[in-house]
Amino acid sequence: MQPAYVTATAQCLPGRPIANDEMADYIGRLSPEAERFGRLTLRQNGIRHRHYAIRPNGTSDWTVAKLAGNAVRALIDDAGLDKSRIGFLATATTQNDMLVPGLASGVHAESGLPPMELASLQSVCASSMMALKSAALQVAAGEHRAAIAVGAEFSSRYFRPGHYLGTDTMQADGTLPGDAEFLRWTLSDGAAGLLIEDHPAPRGLSLRIDWISLRSFADRFQPCMTGGAARGADGALLPWSLHDSAGEAARAGAFQLRQDVEALHRMLPVWMGEFMRLVDEGRIDPGATDWFLCHYSAHSLREEMVTLATRAGCMIPEDRWFANIYDKGNVGAAAIFLMIDDLMRSGRLRGGQKIVCAVPESGQCIMAYAGMTVMEDGQ
Repeated sequence: MQPAYVTATAQCLPGRPIANDEMADYIGRLSPEAERFGRLTLRQNGIRHRHYAIRPNGTSDWTVAKLAGNAVRALIDDAGLDKSRIGFLATATTQNDMLVPGLASGVHAESGLPPMELASLQSVCASSMMALKSAALQVAAGEHRAAIAVGAEFSSRYFRPGHYLGTDTMQADGTLPGDAEFLRWTLSDGAAGLLIEDHPAPRGLSLRIDWISLRSFADRFQPCMTGGAARGADGALLPWSLHDSAGEAARAGAFQLRQDVEALHRMLPVWMGEFMRLVDEGRIDPGATDWFLCHYSAHSLREEMVTLATRAGCMIPEDRWFANIYDKGNVGAAAIFLMIDDLMRSGRLRGGQKIVCAVPESGQCIMAYAGMTVMEDGQ
């Protein structure tokens, strides 16, 4: 297997940054009580700004495929690469625009790329790492000389009042269950992509992909972050397609995004255990790691992760952490690619530096890590 390199990065964030006091103008107002819960959530997640692909009146010119397509076009322009050299496209998202076809087909159509091989990866945040590993392996195996991995999200469209009013989940005081309300004030929109080639860029920075590790622990956990199902009287999740009608599924709240925060916290030790496994295997050396790019949905979760890592004696010093969630929001499957793009453009990278990326996913407990080495001027 030959090495694979990230040779270019790009992103697409729709509209201007939206401050906390403007959020309700975009996702809509349910009740004063709901907005009070939102302010509490914002204190926990620490996010100050985010981007929305939706207008305050609920309309939009965007789709998740268009967001990803814009990121791909920006990526190609930035790299100055002949489109015909790109043979593989892997896409990642939490929720596609349509049930069928896959997102990769829509992004291919939006990107202007020629006929090519595709892969549509759908999970939650870790789908980005699935796409990256898929693209990197295609290049490393010699199947294609150049590939693109892109992650995109359009979460705000699911947070408008129309998705909640008239459903069984709306409570008398105009609030939602906490597992639904939390995500309204946490998730946002955008896309980012990486170009992976079989050689480093002749000028500027590249990232050699040294390894990628992704493990599911769905054998130990029930679904934590869900969309497309509702719990019945017995507490079991019933997929929307097994309700008597789409209307009944909607009334039951099956199309609402939910996250069981208590279950999320039970996953933290498992995610940390994966980190320690990689330290034991010699893949991660905390002391030799120059940059740690960790995706997390809230600052409070970061604090818990720091506590666990410190107790375990494998803490990467916080001055080596790189984060952009506070000003760009939690963009799910696009988050780690946004971080990589921002770090590549920060002017802070030097040849030989070691980068560790970490993407925990609460969907049904996935933990993904990647190790990269910074290369300069075709090194």
